[in-house]
Order: sequence, then structure tokens, then C-alpha cells
Amino acid sequence: MATSEAGLDRGRSAFEGHRWTEAIEQFHDADRRGALTAPDLERLATVEILTGKTDTGIDNLTRAHEEYLVVGDVPGAARCAGWIGMHLMNTGQMARSAGWFARAGRLVAELNEPCVVEGMLLLPTALGMLYGGNPEGANRVFADALAVGERFQDRDLISLSLLGRGQASLMLGDTSGGIRLFDEVMVAVIAGEVSPVPSGIIYCAVIGNCHLAFDLRRALEWTAALDRWCAGRPDMVLFSGQCQAHRAELYRLHGAWDDAISAAKDAQRLSAAGDYHALYGGYYQQGEVERLRGDFAAAEECYRQAGRSGYEPQPGLALLKLALGDIPAARALIRRAADSADLATRRHLLPALVEIELAAGDTAAARRSADDLAAVAQDCAMPMVQAASCQAGGAVLIAEGEPARAQPVLRRAWMLWRELGVPFEAARCRALVGRACRGSGDDDAAEMDFEAARAEFLALGAAPAAAWTSLEHTPVHNKDAGPLTPREIEVLRLVAAGKANRVIAAELYLSEKTVARHISNIFLKLGLRSRVAATRYAFDHGLAG
Repeated sequence: MATSEAGLDRGRSAFEGHRWTEAIEQFHDADRRGALTAPDLERLATVEILTGKTDTGIDNLTRAHEEYLVVGDVPGAARCAGWIGMHLMNTGQMARSAGWFARAGRLVAELNEPCVVEGMLLLPTALGMLYGGNPEGANRVFADALAVGERFQDRDLISLSLLGRGQASLMLGDTSGGIRLFDEVMVAVIAGEVSPVPSGIIYCAVIGNCHLAFDLRRALEWTAALDRWCAGRPDMVLFSGQCQAHRAELYRLHGAWDDAISAAKDAQRLSAAGDYHALYGGYYQQGEVERLRGDFAAAEECYRQAGRSGYEPQPGLALLKLALGDIPAARALIRRAADSADLATRRHLLPALVEIELAAGDTAAARRSADDLAAVAQDCAMPMVQAASCQAGGAVLIAEGEPARAQPVLRRAWMLWRELGVPFEAARCRALVGRACRGSGDDDAAEMDFEAARAEFLALGAAPAAAWTSLEHTPVHNKDAGPLTPREIEVLRLVAAGKANRVIAAELYLSEKTVARHISNIFLKLGLRSRVAATRYAFDHGLAG
């Protein structure tokens, strides 16, 4: 018996010290001796779930639930039942989850006195409302849960309720209110007031919502904090994969694309090891880098894998279709995603929506989306949303024939992206400034901006963007151009390169109908009847690039 007690003490000490593997070994050894109490079974289940052994952890949490019933601790049994329901819900086992929540509710109803589990059982109801399109109702239920947590001074319930209220605020359009709630809950987490599983849930949810809110600086700060938290628990699997996915996103934004791929693959590995919520981010972030680098087949496979999580890989998949020249598919995907999204997610999709509508030639639709983004920027002082709004607004002004008005707007976007350390978007803005300068007749300034953007794209390894910029800034001074306009020469050059109309449309930000009209005009002006003849003409007259 003394040996068993010593082993239990070592297991409990390892649990408190975040040495999860040691804790499992000590608890299992004590369990073989028949010495585990309900609280120790609960501790064992927790560390098994944290290290990716979810099924075993749920089995032991079930044992803890039954042991609590044996000793007459109904609140403890109800708490275990509620957490079993939570873990099953997170793994997509909704029927089993509902059964455990029902059992927890029945146990709580049998009690003569209120208990904290009543508030805990409000959380799945609130989450269902939150993701079911009813953020107002969710906010009210989270507030009720918060009141229960405060009554019993339960830091886990208080923190999870504050997190939920922050998410609901964001979905209701109150970005600053949501961010304030996230900051408040993170104080408790970083101070160590919250137990491990709720802490991990809060870290990952807050970082994801900071990205949705365009708050890149907070996302960076909290990701660094999550990284430190995970480093102090080296054998933890749950939440570690999500940490790597968040790191991959930040690496991608800041131009460290090799590091982003490495972090994304770590997230994928940890997802397979038990951090189920890392599946989407791990594959989506790799897909984004592959798309920007021009490996479209790899990007498409990554988006397909990300889609296995149940979340649609947008806006990446729509932008991939755009890069492939399939503008109708890109437009259908982004519109469907935006129409079905909650308010916070729709705002995050607006920059891609503007880009794709412009490529489709629907300037009016692009203007509406750019105005929506401008309204967000007016209410939110985050530099990232200001940069995205200026970039979208400037691109629309160019399409509306207002290049002079577009220039200062785009230059502000460029400066903001540079200050944020987001080189790809900064280079895109620089290229758009070049288009605006060229449209205003300032060819020398346009050349300088195009060349600077191209150099940045090449340094990043963004081959498609570099190729597009090269095409944009290539001067056309050829006496053999004949009757062709500069835009027709650009189209002819791409025809000579063997590119289909949809690809030409994507590269020049035109609709396929406009490209077809340009090709018809080229044939008519030059007396040609086929693309083969047009290609021969381009090479004979030095117009093939």
C-alpha cells in the first residue's frame, strides 16, 4: 500500500508539473494495483487526452464518472459526464455527445442544491447557437453561464464563458468589444488560473478570432504565448498541432514560406497523432504557400485535405481557381462562402471577393464589397483591415477609370503592409500602384513600381505574381506592332505563349468575354484566322515576349 501511495504521489506531482507521460506511467502503475480514486482517474483521463490518447482518456473519464457515483459525489459524476460530452462533440461524435450531456443534465436535476455543472452544461447549448447562426442567443446563454461561474468562483467556467461572449460579440460586428473580452480571458490563462484543457481551448480560439478580426499584432503576441505554453508541456499533443498551424499562418504572412511549410507539416503530423482541430489549419496554410509559389496541383491537394475537417478551405480554393483561370468557378465559390458565412468570417473573405469580382469584370459588385470592407475599416482601427480596405478600394478605383485617385490610396495600403511586415501584400500593392501610374500616363513611375514589385515577388518565390508583374511592366515599343493597341499586344503575347482564354483572363484581370473580344479584334486587324497564325505573327514581329 505504501508503494501504491508513493506512486500516486509521483503521478500527482507529475500532473501538476506538466510532465504528462510520467504522470500516465505512474497512474497506470497505481491503477494496476487498484489504487486509483475518482479524482486520480480524472487526472489520468486528462493527461491521456492531452497527449492524444483521446479514446483511452474518454474510457478513463467514464470510469471516473462511475467511481464518483459509487462514492456518492454526484456533482463530480456530472462534471465528468459534461466533459465526456465536450470531448465527443469536438471529435464529431454528436449522438454520443448528446447522450452524455443528457446524463449530466439528469444528474444535476436530481441535486437539491445548485452546482457549477449547471453553468458548464449551458456551454454546448450556447456553442450550438453561435455556430448555428444565432450569435445574439448565444451571447445571452454565455452570459447565463458566466453568472453561474461567478457565483461559484469557478475560473474554468468563467473563462470559457468570457471566450464565448467574445466570439459572439465578434460575430455581431462588435470587434472592439470582442477583443476586450479576449484580452480579459487571456489574463487568467497566462496567470495559470485556468486548468489545462480549457486553457488550450482558449489559446487556440482567441488566436483564430484575432485573425478573423484582422488583429495581426494580437495574433502574433498570443501565438508566441501559446508557443511558450506548449514548450512547457513537451509531450502534449492536443493544442500543440493548432499552435503549429497558427505559427504557419504567421510565417506565411511575414514571408518566411519555408518555415511556414515546416510548421504546417508539424501541424499535420500532430493532427494525425490526436490534435484533431489542427487538420484544417495544417493543410490550409500549406495550401496557401503552394498556391502563392505556383504549385497549383499541390495547393489543390492541400485544400482537399483541409476540407476533410468539415470546414470549406476559403478563400484559398477560390483564389486557386482564379489563378488557374477558371473565373466562373472562383466567383461561384467565393460568393457561396460569403453568402453562408457569419459576419466575422464574411468580413475576412471580402478582400478575395473584391479581387475575384474584378477579375470577372463586375466592377459594380467589386465596389459593393470594397465599400463593405471600408465600413469595417471605419469601425475598426486595426492596421491590417485598414491596409486590406485601401488595397481593395484602390484596385476598384483603377477598374472604374480613376487611376489618379487610386494612387494615394494604394500607396497608403503599401506603407501599412510594410509596417505590418507582410511582404507579399505590400508587393501586390506596389504592382497596383504601377498600374495606377501607367493609367495616369506616368510610365517612368510605373516602371519603377513594377520592377520593385517584381523583385519582391522573386525574393519570396512567388512565381505567378512575378510573371504577372513582368508582363504588366514590359514596355511595348515595337514598330512592328502595327494597328494593335497595347492591351491587344499583351493578349497576343499570351496567345503566343500557348495560354487558354481563361488563363489569359486571370493574368490580365479581365473577363473571358473581354479576352475573346480582344482576340477577335486581333484576328480582324491582322487578317488572321487562327491562334497558330497569330502565334507565328507574334514571333515574326518580335511580340512574343
